[in-house]
Amino acid sequence: MIPVIVTGAAGRMGRTLVRAVAADPATTLAGATERPGHPALGTDAALGAGSSNGGVHIGDELDALLSTRAVVVDFTAPSATMGHLEVCARRGAPMVIGTTGLSAEQRAAVADAARQIPIVLSPNMSVGVNLMFALAAEAARVLGDDYDVEIIETHHRLKKDSPSGTAAKLLEVVAAALGRDAQGDAVHGRNGMVGERTRREIGVHAVRAGDNVGEHHVLFGGIGEAIEIVHRASDRAVFAGGAVRAARWLWAQGAGLYDMADVLGLKR
Repeated sequence: MIPVIVTGAAGRMGRTLVRAVAADPATTLAGATERPGHPALGTDAALGAGSSNGGVHIGDELDALLSTRAVVVDFTAPSATMGHLEVCARRGAPMVIGTTGLSAEQRAAVADAARQIPIVLSPNMSVGVNLMFALAAEAARVLGDDYDVEIIETHHRLKKDSPSGTAAKLLEVVAAALGRDAQGDAVHGRNGMVGERTRREIGVHAVRAGDNVGEHHVLFGGIGEAIEIVHRASDRAVFAGGAVRAARWLWAQGAGLYDMADVLGLKR
């Protein structure tokens, strides 16, 4: 079985990842970490995630867990991810990164580390969302400049980054398909007397409410018709399942920077 280490194992997503790793017949939970001083340190990771006793206790040193090769799955926070990235690069450990909100400098550091180790980096590990990326790009290519594009995302009130990493990726793939600038042509929300919509702009809107796990809409509005591509996640397990699938795939790969389209075989 493929050994997997989950960082941030006591958080909402971390607990879901622990359950997914434990449930998958091809993977085994080889370690779990949390930040220094976290109250869950020393507790059984599987028990904390609602599974049966797994005998893996949560520690605060990733380095100590990598004496043997394992895939590290990281859905923490940008600063924590960068620390874990340094350890994995030094230890030669494959890494699955689902952390969102990475800066351009941090993404460059991930790309640099991928020269040494295999890394899957994706803002959303859901199989359905990654299919959505491909569908949105294809729709944009077919519809072209005659259709206005608006991207709307909704998440729970505790989400810190905005727009979501998934919305940012949707903006990127749609802009590329239309030959536009994902930064210069994006309009993030509208307020006041902003004037008529320009032909090149791509609207991006973030909603934060309640406990919404994640919802994304890409609206193509034409004259006389509108086309909408929608993905709704009702359980974090879909992200964890995709991450475990990525870990299985990554185990056999050489150094390089990959995404879920590589894992799922969606690239042409």
